[in-house]
Amino acid sequence: MNASASRHAIIIGGGASGVLLAYQLLHRSTPELRVTLIERRPDIGRGLAYHTGNPEHVLNVRVANMSALPDEPDHFWRWLNSRDGVPPPCPDAFCFVPRRIYGDYIASLLTTSTGRSSHRLTVVQGNCIDVCEDAGEISVSLEDGRRYAGHVAILATGNDVTSSSPYHVDPWSAQPSSDIDPDAPVLLLGTGLTMVDRVQSLIQDGHRGPIIAMSRRGLLAKSHRRVSPFPIEEAEVPFGADISRLLQWLRGKIDAHMAQGGDWRSVIDGLRPHTQRLWRELPQASRRRFLEHARAWWDVHRHRMAPEVEARITDALYTGRLTLMAAKMIGTEPAPSGAVVRYRRRGQREVRSMEVGAIIDCTGIVKDPMASANPAVRSLFERGLARVDPLRIGIETSPEGAIVNREGVPSERLFAVGPLTRAAFWEIIAIPDIRNQCAELAARLARIDGTSPAEFVAASQA
Repeated sequence: MNASASRHAIIIGGGASGVLLAYQLLHRSTPELRVTLIERRPDIGRGLAYHTGNPEHVLNVRVANMSALPDEPDHFWRWLNSRDGVPPPCPDAFCFVPRRIYGDYIASLLTTSTGRSSHRLTVVQGNCIDVCEDAGEISVSLEDGRRYAGHVAILATGNDVTSSSPYHVDPWSAQPSSDIDPDAPVLLLGTGLTMVDRVQSLIQDGHRGPIIAMSRRGLLAKSHRRVSPFPIEEAEVPFGADISRLLQWLRGKIDAHMAQGGDWRSVIDGLRPHTQRLWRELPQASRRRFLEHARAWWDVHRHRMAPEVEARITDALYTGRLTLMAAKMIGTEPAPSGAVVRYRRRGQREVRSMEVGAIIDCTGIVKDPMASANPAVRSLFERGLARVDPLRIGIETSPEGAIVNREGVPSERLFAVGPLTRAAFWEIIAIPDIRNQCAELAARLARIDGTSPAEFVAASQA
């Protein structure tokens, strides 16, 4: 191995996942380990989720649950209260602050908290386009020709998006309504939390035309309430059961709790510590059935919006500015002022059409990982260093986060964290889950820092 690469961890992606992992590596590893964090945006810690400047785009998780550090659950709340000259944005930790503020918090982990470890961290702005494993080391190449070599590389590229399609507006752009006729109808594909963000942006930007949000079932995310998680013991969870039995058990828990005056949200939140194991032990056929038939119902109850956001969306629905539609888009074709959309309402055979000024795809998860717009991820597929999981919802990884290659072998030196690993963990898109994953992976990498490949594999599987 190249001497300069022998104790060098390269993190591809400087959003929340990448920063959390970098922080943990710098605090858990030996002083010899260097960390390089590669991010294509000018700022670290923001990614797609926290770059928004719209103050109405708030966290979907209360402040009390958003600490970046697993062993300091009030870390974020203390940070909010310690900013010089800036009063706390809310009276207690049950609040939902603007996501831009949370991006500041994540970035501060590396700018103010690394202390004596700061000389071991290099932050590189650039677009990673290739990842290669050769001669016992990992090398990554950037679009501008720069190249970095290390003994491990970790992909922390966050939520992936597909390449743009005709007539579609990027849902993650800072100003999604800038090129849209303010009086034209706008179609939002998907009715989840991304749709909620886009509705708020359109209204704030002065859009006057109708907004239609379409999804297969037309379900809207529920809202948070000030309730505590209901304690669910591991021994009572039916791990390994098929999806029908599992959902029957969960409904029974909810019904019993509500019969005693409780809130269903408490049961859903109480299940959170067990969801990753439930997914891992769910039979493959049940995973597929969940994705096809139950995922939409789970998402609207599990991934909720802040109460103040609920008020704004309810007002938009009541005044007719927003319409929810349970339907499926059949196709599109160009029109003088946008596109003609052909669609079929749920439960009907008739194909209808409507003309819209723009279509914004808010459906979230990439339908086919092979269609990723991220060149680093595409390079893994092209080199055979990664493969798509059987359900085609992400790349395949081991329980330890090692990327599985084309032949089905977990890598010795390539890992992934965050939403990229959803195929293995499913519930891995929120900070409370990602912070634990990053801490655990950093602890394993710290134990195998500088070891031989054989020792590396053995330690990874310990």
